[in-house]
Amino acid sequence: MTKKKSVAETRRPASAKSGKNFPAVFTALQEMLKPYEKHLKVLPYKPEFYALVTRHSVHKGKPVWFAAIRMGKNYVSYHFMPVYMNPEMQKRIPPELKKRMQGKACFNFSKVDPALFKQLADLTAAGFDDYRALKYV
Repeated sequence: MTKKKSVAETRRPASAKSGKNFPAVFTALQEMLKPYEKHLKVLPYKPEFYALVTRHSVHKGKPVWFAAIRMGKNYVSYHFMPVYMNPEMQKRIPPELKKRMQGKACFNFSKVDPALFKQLADLTAAGFDDYRALKYV
């Protein structure tokens, strides 16, 4: 007669379970946004959080968020406000990238994916052009 394993015995340790390199994902997404730092302001917060906002107040006396990256427990999130603010831009999201979308402006990644990151970089450039057209930057 075999002994039934407990739930704790069948689970793998968290590090083995995930096998994900979230810092690499975070860094790759952050590198995507680095070129925009000269036009936007980096919000200092925590090492696992990176955000860019407009340098001046453009909406109701406050800066407008451009993008943010947050390293979470299950994935790294890329929050991209131009997609939220511009419904036309949502139509430009490729189907492969749309599968990574949660909500209206958040894309979740658990690994570096060069093809998806290229699509996201192109979308980010288009979003920056929209901000420029709105005179946010």
